[in-house]
Amino acid sequence: MNLYEQKISLNDEVFRLLRDMVYDISGIYFADDSKFIMESRLQQSVRRKQFDSFRDYYYYLKYDQKREEELSSLIDIITIHETYFFRESQQLQTFSQEVLPDLARMEASTKRLRIWSAGCSTGEEPYTLSMLILESPLFHDWSIEIYASDISQSVLHTARRGIYQSASFRGMDPYYQGKYFTKEAAGFKIDDRVKKNVTFLYLNLNDQKKWILLPKMNVIFCRNVMIYFDLPAKKRIIEGFYGKLREGGYLLLGHSESLMNLSTQYALKHFKNDLVYQKPFRVQQG
Repeated sequence: MNLYEQKISLNDEVFRLLRDMVYDISGIYFADDSKFIMESRLQQSVRRKQFDSFRDYYYYLKYDQKREEELSSLIDIITIHETYFFRESQQLQTFSQEVLPDLARMEASTKRLRIWSAGCSTGEEPYTLSMLILESPLFHDWSIEIYASDISQSVLHTARRGIYQSASFRGMDPYYQGKYFTKEAAGFKIDDRVKKNVTFLYLNLNDQKKWILLPKMNVIFCRNVMIYFDLPAKKRIIEGFYGKLREGGYLLLGHSESLMNLSTQYALKHFKNDLVYQKPFRVQQG
């Protein structure tokens, strides 16, 4: 922002209007004390449309014929897409060394592994999972399906392109970068061996009618995504995940997230290096 440009203020009334609009279309919730975040992130959007106030911007979002395009841009701006390869390495170690062998035993008859990266951002998470599976000797002749979804069309475009800059590699062992990436003028391009396991799709987690397109999963990763939702939405999503998991399947949340006050359906499984939520097996009758 130009230093000589006066900041456009967001008053409480318009903040509530914008907040409710964002919530209605995405399920993303801004608490009362988050007004400054919305004001800061949307400042350039208001100026780009040459409006003098947030109220005019709100009316544009609500009534203009081109509102859908701007709403998509708004969602991109207000959600944080901070991610990198091999983020939360301790949890990934548990996934690689303990969860995957457990699933290999569990699905030995089908030889099919299905994983959902819910809120995949620019693709580093699902591609990390694909690399870890490729490194495992347990799945060489298996069908591997990794579904990676996000509410932002722009980050999905980046993910499908599969070209990354150095910041995305700050948590990665150089071994993986050397084996699965090729240096190009635009950055580092991920290998097709990794890409072929991953399917990217546009999906709003708050719109569970669209989940019908997804099969039952062995693992769901939803890390650092639930922070965007209020308590009722969190409960709906966690319950929806339960319905989408196969018996014995795993739910992996971010390291600072838990199911406390959200669900009692899952079992907490203790692994050597981490705790992971699991959908229990049904008790056989008789």
